[in-house]
Amino acid sequence: MTRRPVDTGDPERLYTVTGGRCRADDDSLDLVTLIVTQCEPSHGMQSEHVRILELCRAPTAVVEISAELRLPVTVVRILLCDLLVTGRVTARHPPVGRFRGSLPDTDLLKEVLDGLRNL
Repeated sequence: MTRRPVDTGDPERLYTVTGGRCRADDDSLDLVTLIVTQCEPSHGMQSEHVRILELCRAPTAVVEISAELRLPVTVVRILLCDLLVTGRVTARHPPVGRFRGSLPDTDLLKEVLDGLRNL
């Protein structure tokens, strides 16, 4: 199996798409944050913004948007921040503390790992 580089985009194109920005304004957009469109695309919008609005008519994870657009996640986060600021999309963040109590004990995981190594 041949591995390809993760970021195969043309650097000049990515620079243009983001308007020269290299970081998103909102650090809370993780890979599983769901994005939902709040309005239809308008005339004159950047093509990537239009595509995001079309993709997110149903809740769509940031990582899925990145895959569909074939853009690095960092670029997608910048584009999403643009849309969030203007109210064109909303972000639904995953619950943080809901599953913490149901995670396995660290000692149990270490024992399982040791057992697997002994196989």
